[in-house]
Amino acid sequence: MNKRNNYINWDEYFMGVALLSAKRSKDPSTQVGACIVNKKNKIVGAGYNGLPIGCDDNDFPWGKQGNALQTKYPFVCHAELNAILNNIGMDLHGCRIYTALFPCNECSKAIIQSGISEVIYLSDKYATTDSAIASKMMLDKAGVTYRKVEPTIQKIELSFNEADV
Repeated sequence: MNKRNNYINWDEYFMGVALLSAKRSKDPSTQVGACIVNKKNKIVGAGYNGLPIGCDDNDFPWGKQGNALQTKYPFVCHAELNAILNNIGMDLHGCRIYTALFPCNECSKAIIQSGISEVIYLSDKYATTDSAIASKMMLDKAGVTYRKVEPTIQKIELSFNEADV
């Protein structure tokens, strides 16, 4: 018997972990996940966009418009920051971060400061915003590379049916 040929590559695997992590987000409009991987292809951190620990999801707004304190923006931690803060307690120098959305300028600061050397993203839909432009400027100056993931597949389906295992 020969080995299976239709397995996913490393980028698809780690982006899949980031996308699966995003499913934990309570945000009704945008669910983002991130996964940090070391040079040996071991996952060392994961996160999703959500409120800080101890802040009840029901006590804070999830809207996108209105007075700043009536929106989610001052309260939600982005997936990249959570992945960095949730890391397993190791030095992140030389690691890669996989993220569903290209990181904002605030997350890029944390990525740079943590020593992560590469950002792999799925979508850059906010590329023309000041935040994304500032993010790229900082990443470029700090020598952090970034690239859009190029999956060979469009979708992965997971089954929780034990008969499928």
